[in-house]
Amino acid sequence: VQLQASGGGLVQPGGSLRLSCTASGFIFADYAIAWFRRAPGQEREGVSCISSIPGSTWYSDSVKGRFTISRDNAKNTVYLQLDSLKPEDTAIYYCATRRFICPSPMKEDQYSTWGQGTQVTVSS
Repeated sequence: VQLQASGGGLVQPGGSLRLSCTASGFIFADYAIAWFRRAPGQEREGVSCISSIPGSTWYSDSVKGRFTISRDNAKNTVYLQLDSLKPEDTAIYYCATRRFICPSPMKEDQYSTWGQGTQVTVSS
């Protein structure tokens, strides 16, 4: 079971990025995929999650309306579209997985498999 996160980079405030999380080794359609992030000096926080149930998504208040999560089961990939980026969005973004649903609130110990992280830096 593996997750591979990609798509991070350096972007100016107000800009956009699209992160990808590609999975292998399990029945992707049966699993929820979540994104967490860890900013420098801070604990890892839950950002967004998409469950195996079509249309079931969750966002933290800090990104609601700016980030959009989606999945393509044919490609075993979840996307996180980051729009209207702010300097406080700077962090390492991690994807993680668990079966079926996205519990709320999001907690790290709810997820069994993690990707390696991708750096997002928002700076002028």
